[in-house]
Amino acid sequence: MNISKANFEAEVLRSELPVLVDFWAPWCGPCRMLSPIIEELGNELKGEAKVVKINVDEEPELASQFGVMTIPTVIAFKQGKATSKVVGFRAKEDLKTLLLK
Repeated sequence: MNISKANFEAEVLRSELPVLVDFWAPWCGPCRMLSPIIEELGNELKGEAKVVKINVDEEPELASQFGVMTIPTVIAFKQGKATSKVVGFRAKEDLKTLLLK
């Protein structure tokens, strides 16, 4: 699911489930490598968590708000708060741990 400034609060901050947010851009090589892993996680964790994407070119204010300087950056949110953040390509298990710990 793609997130914008318009739906960020409803989909991420007010989510009952933990949310993994992938900050990315289409021109970013590591982001493209991470994309299938993000999709897999979204399918695996349906009902347990949400996995969403934010295009930093389209939503620079959201990227700035969360200190995203390098992409890909993945941030886990729980109960409306950013709980952990990783920068760069990561394995699926690392991202799953980030979200569910």
